[in-house]
Amino acid sequence: MATITDPVAPLLRLLWLASPALPIGAFSYSEGLESAVEHGLVRDDASAADWLEQQLGLLARGDLAAIAHGIAAWRANDETALRELALWLRVTRDGAEARLQSEQMGQSLLVWLRTQPMATPAQLALLAECCGGHAPPHAFVMALALAGIDVPIEQALQAQVFGWAENQVQAALKAVPLGQTAGQRVLTRLAARIPAAVAEALATPPARRQLFAPRLSILAARHETQYSRLFRS
Repeated sequence: MATITDPVAPLLRLLWLASPALPIGAFSYSEGLESAVEHGLVRDDASAADWLEQQLGLLARGDLAAIAHGIAAWRANDETALRELALWLRVTRDGAEARLQSEQMGQSLLVWLRTQPMATPAQLALLAECCGGHAPPHAFVMALALAGIDVPIEQALQAQVFGWAENQVQAALKAVPLGQTAGQRVLTRLAARIPAAVAEALATPPARRQLFAPRLSILAARHETQYSRLFRS
């Protein structure tokens, strides 16, 4: 069995932390996809892949870049940068659904961390103070540090975004709906785009981070009044 000193253990812990099966509720949100299906923007595996590729581009210059900056700030022990990042993450959730997802998943990740033997009370207190238990990207950064996962930032971003892609494909299977083979075609397209998305995130300076996507925000707002829905709003 791998132990905490085993060189493989950090990779295993990274995969665990980035897994869509982590009990923080990611599976209950479609991030606008269900609303896009309702409005005819996503109809099959090709249009689902197009939609999710656009979201991946948004993540690259937004939350993925934020995770990269957060990891660098944590490793530099720069609390000022961590607090500024937490504020940016809070103010860029521009709708009720996005705020709900951020708050619920961030709080759930904090609860999960408290059940693990890897974090001290002082570290957990800093996490709660810095992000108020909100904003999954910020909590993910802290969790990486608290879990002792000292991997290259590029690997951390790849793991996180692949977990996101798996979760979104599962949402597409239910909402479109798609078959398993079609879902794998979508995941294949997303996986091919992940290296470029990670490279863009790493090249994005803090001043150029942005999550401006008004069409997605409007769809998310419409989702809460959608007649029939499988995902939380």
